[in-house]
Amino acid sequence: MTCWYEGPLAAFDTETTGVDVETDRIVSAAVVVQDAPGTRPRVTRWLVNPGVPVPEAATAVHGLTDDHLQRNGRWPAPVMYEIAEQLAEQAAAGRPLVVMNAPFDLTILDRELRRHRASSLDHWFRSSPLLVLDPRVLDKHLDRYRKGRRTLTDLCAHYEVTLDGAHDAGADALAALDVVRAVGRRFAARLERLSPNELHHLQTGWHAAQARGLQAWFARSGTPEAVDPAWPLRPDVPAEAA
Repeated sequence: MTCWYEGPLAAFDTETTGVDVETDRIVSAAVVVQDAPGTRPRVTRWLVNPGVPVPEAATAVHGLTDDHLQRNGRWPAPVMYEIAEQLAEQAAAGRPLVVMNAPFDLTILDRELRRHRASSLDHWFRSSPLLVLDPRVLDKHLDRYRKGRRTLTDLCAHYEVTLDGAHDAGADALAALDVVRAVGRRFAARLERLSPNELHHLQTGWHAAQARGLQAWFARSGTPEAVDPAWPLRPDVPAEAA
């Protein structure tokens, strides 16, 4: 029987105007589908005119300027619908979805759906649940004592995965997918008996534990930053609390 990391996987990634999931916007996104390791991936891309200025700091990361997005980007409402529809199709097909740092990308998509479609991400997965594989959570749990950063670039270097064109949504999604396959192979003895559904639920606890550890470290170092333990989607913030 083929293990999940050798079977069909999908992956999702976004590029945005910033790092605040409640206020920032998606400027590009991609969904990558691969039926097996080494097979040709199918990539769907979206370019979005967010309707707000793109900070220079964000452009410096992903290279997408206001002018380019205004000329070539689509309005957010139909794009968010298409992305959610595509992710729902992957769930219905039983393909686990790889999302690097899922609470960021999935939450910002949820907020864009609420903003432009008066909907939510959960609405799309009532019949078929979304099963997420987060390479950052998996790697940190399975190799918790390894020192160093765990960005996508770092994980690609550690697992010998090629990342061509970092901070392009399609390139990042494909690289994250390849990292998850590499994690599966490296830790096969601990993962091969687990189904994607079991892993999804385990990652909820693993991420929460990781968040508590990071929060404790912030407290010891005097850093006021708060770490959200929710995974893979952060709860909506009530309007009066926003």
